[in-house]
Amino acid sequence: MLPTPLETAAATTPVTSLTDTEAMIDLETMRHYRLGRLRDQLKARDYGACVLLSPYSIRYATGVRNCAIFQTHILAGYLFVPADGPVIYFDSEPGRNTAGGLSTVDEIRDDVMPLSYMFASDGLDAWTRRWAEQMADLVDRRGGGSRRLAVERSVTHAVAAFDGLNVEVVDASPAVESARVIKSPEEILCMNAAITAAETGMWRMRRALEPGLTEIELWSHLWSANIEAGGDWMECRLLASGDRTNPWQQEASGRVIRAGELVAFDTDMIGPFGYCADVSRTFRCGPGAPTDYQKELYQRAYEEVHANLELMKPGAGFLELTEKSFRQPEKYRAQHYPVLAHGVGMSDEWPCIFYPEDRRFAYDGELQPGMAMSVESYVGEVGGPEGVKLEQQIVITESGHRVLSRFPFEDELLS
Repeated sequence: MLPTPLETAAATTPVTSLTDTEAMIDLETMRHYRLGRLRDQLKARDYGACVLLSPYSIRYATGVRNCAIFQTHILAGYLFVPADGPVIYFDSEPGRNTAGGLSTVDEIRDDVMPLSYMFASDGLDAWTRRWAEQMADLVDRRGGGSRRLAVERSVTHAVAAFDGLNVEVVDASPAVESARVIKSPEEILCMNAAITAAETGMWRMRRALEPGLTEIELWSHLWSANIEAGGDWMECRLLASGDRTNPWQQEASGRVIRAGELVAFDTDMIGPFGYCADVSRTFRCGPGAPTDYQKELYQRAYEEVHANLELMKPGAGFLELTEKSFRQPEKYRAQHYPVLAHGVGMSDEWPCIFYPEDRRFAYDGELQPGMAMSVESYVGEVGGPEGVKLEQQIVITESGHRVLSRFPFEDELLS
């Protein structure tokens, strides 16, 4: 049986520099695929349009990349996407220049009204009202008769500003997340490029690891590899050594790494093309041999990841995965990772698959071809001296799944 385009993409490390003999990633096709997915979700929910404020969502819908970290905390540019009709981007001059060459943006406007106290000061309410009137006018002219407007990351003053404008404001996140969940082959190729950058950094970390290095110094190798590859940023700085590996989710510090200690990390990297590499490994700082306890932790995490990977196939229900998931011994369950798997694309995404202990948070759905997932494990007992974090990034295919992350596991900890 011939592989599907998705399976072929999952197995391919794309060329990302100029060459006259290799095909490049078709970014134009990818951008229009993503915009089409978003519009399909708007139509399915009877939304006339949406307003996107998150830099992730703006880039997903159009490819526009401008001051993304700034935009996460100071709302500057925004995007109006109707279910049908011209896509309109509002931003200052640098953003307008960035959007100018993209066929996914039909109109670029300079009458931008950032929803930020930094820009508006005590005039923010009046400013926001003008923004709401601006959006309501677009709904009148471009909403296809629907008065339902999905607004992303809407805040109290933004929603209140629509009072009296005959516009029903709803949360855009269900439509946006549902659009993002199924990846095209081009998106998987971009994800592979991001993982390649991450694994380059991981190898540099592995090679540099020696007693006397600080956690931050070690983590800097990952940052450097991402920037050199044209990536964007690191979502977190999760790297810990020795006793700081337990409990998990402690950020890299100036702690000096000592001989014989475990070093655990999670890449959480937004790499080339804006796609996420979300892979975890645990190393051991030499010299000498690992302890039996270190090997037990590592092997239990390895077993959990690979047992749960076997469940990852199209049609598997989220609640079914929770019930069938690998069970660690009781002493390790209190500090299990927040989820056993989650979606991944341009960042961590919907859905989350929860552990049986957290059934109260669980919701149902099913895995589908084109969904990219990260499968997680953290093993460390309460009060224990160390812990182990492992994670693999995969794509669901028609026949099962394909592992995208290729960095090897530690032979000395598996022996």
